[in-house]
Amino acid sequence: MNNFSHQAFKADILIVDNTLENLRVLSTTLMELGYQVREVMTGKMAIQAVQTLPPDLILLDIKMSDMDGYTICKHLKKNQKTSDIPVIFFSSLNEVIDKVKAFEAGGVDYISKPFQFEEVIARIQNQISLQMAKAEIRKLNQELEKRVQERTKELELANLQLKTLNQRLEQEIIEHQKTQKRLLHMASHDALTSLPNRVLFMNQLMQSLKRTQKEPDYQFAVLFLDCDRFKVVNDSLGHFAGDRLLIAIARRLKIHLDPTDMLARFGGDEFTILLENIQDSEDAIRLAQKIQISMSWPFEFDDQELFINASIGIVVGNRTYEQPEHLLRDADIAMYQAKAQGKARYQIFDTQMHYQAQQRLELETDLRRALHRQEFILYYQPIISLATGRITGFEALLRWQHPQKGLISPGDFIPAAEETGLIIPIGLWVLQQACQQLKNWQDQGLLKDLIKMSVNLSVKQFSQVNLIQNIDKIILKTQLNSQYLKLEITESAIMDNPELATEILQQLRDRNIQLSIDDFGTGYSSLSYLHRFPLDHLKIDRSFIKPLRETCQNLEILQAIITLAHHLNMTITAEGVETAEQLSLLRSLGCEEGQGYYFSPPVDANIAQALLQQNPHW
Repeated sequence: MNNFSHQAFKADILIVDNTLENLRVLSTTLMELGYQVREVMTGKMAIQAVQTLPPDLILLDIKMSDMDGYTICKHLKKNQKTSDIPVIFFSSLNEVIDKVKAFEAGGVDYISKPFQFEEVIARIQNQISLQMAKAEIRKLNQELEKRVQERTKELELANLQLKTLNQRLEQEIIEHQKTQKRLLHMASHDALTSLPNRVLFMNQLMQSLKRTQKEPDYQFAVLFLDCDRFKVVNDSLGHFAGDRLLIAIARRLKIHLDPTDMLARFGGDEFTILLENIQDSEDAIRLAQKIQISMSWPFEFDDQELFINASIGIVVGNRTYEQPEHLLRDADIAMYQAKAQGKARYQIFDTQMHYQAQQRLELETDLRRALHRQEFILYYQPIISLATGRITGFEALLRWQHPQKGLISPGDFIPAAEETGLIIPIGLWVLQQACQQLKNWQDQGLLKDLIKMSVNLSVKQFSQVNLIQNIDKIILKTQLNSQYLKLEITESAIMDNPELATEILQQLRDRNIQLSIDDFGTGYSSLSYLHRFPLDHLKIDRSFIKPLRETCQNLEILQAIITLAHHLNMTITAEGVETAEQLSLLRSLGCEEGQGYYFSPPVDANIAQALLQQNPHW
């Protein structure tokens, strides 16, 4: 079908009539109007012409010589190629039945002969307009269908893209969920052992505490484990070996737990166990015993056996507790109590432990303030020559004049000072005060003889890298001649690192400072090591002196010590002399000096000065 959308276009019309005059008249008229006109006189020619070049409109006479117009029209309507061509019948037959048959055959209009050309033209134009409208509709439908198809493709593409995006989003959500799960696991678990960490353990502990409020009979236990001497493994074999050991410890601990119990790595070499729904403390004790037996077995790595123990603190949780931190605090206190009793032990918490811990914390807090507030004072105990009975020196002894508790002896606060590291500044203060006091007595002319000041150096002081520099500063500041200073050092301080100790001692000897081994017999008690160090004096511990009698076995030990020390050109001081019998025996053994309550207890500076002025003879 031709395109009728252009206004200047005139349709192609096929006229089928067996009357030549009709053909001529119609053709002439239509061509004058601008239509393209073809003419045929038989039905067969009409069918052939239509099939060869389909016209836009057919004017068909009903009466034909070979076949009637109805037959021709029906034939054309059966053919898909020609079925849409409009057919206008014209005939001299004017009966209604003829018109009905014409429309039944497929005609679109009917014109009666003789023609009224105005009618013919009007009907032709009407059909042509109708065909143009149909063509325009078809075009619009085609365009619409094309747009629909394009839009459909766009929608299909968009749907495909949306589906792809949805799939990608779903995958991202899944990955995000996996990441969240992984991050949550990382945040709540230990990276090395994959055990629950402190955060997760504390959350679970809080849930157990809440349960105690709802179920009065419900009890649980917390076990706090600290590996004894784990640092030795790290220092000797390296942190990688230490990590492998921690993993192995975690696996071994898991063996003894039920699925309802929680094992967590609390930090470093510390583990915690939450033991659920116990009957009493015996359940926790049995678990602690199993763990300690298990921990006594060796851990094997690369054909090497490692042995390690654990100290365990136990606390039973009940409705009296409100915060998980309090449970961990008490379990930690019990664990340190177990360590203090010799390690590889377990200890159940009791309230007295908490009280002692509070007292210790209070003591440490007061200690930190005491130096600033100048609450420390020095007492001086005279050291006596057993040959002359005269004072040859003093030992400076620290005391703490607490504003509320009064005078506190060293045994009650020195361990805390050692543990907190406060012994370093306190020890320097003691050294400076003692040196200054001796220099003051010298300047006052009270010292008729060569009197020395003995000052103790703690293990932590002795291990300080700037020890020599600090001593030099004090000597310089007090202007004391260093030959009058005697430093007393314990056996353990020099035996922990003999090479370093030898170097430090030699530097002190180079400064003419006297060096003495303090409390001999309480440490390594090995006479064989004495010759390795540049020492001047040896002070025998009071534990050897107290039971001293003529028939005592200690007499032979003391004789051996004194004899060896003399061979090494060392002088001997016996501390803890309390009786005349002890004094007599020590003199007979050749001991040079004595110190103890038989001569004088430790006294303050004023009384010590009075002793110097009296110049007593024992």
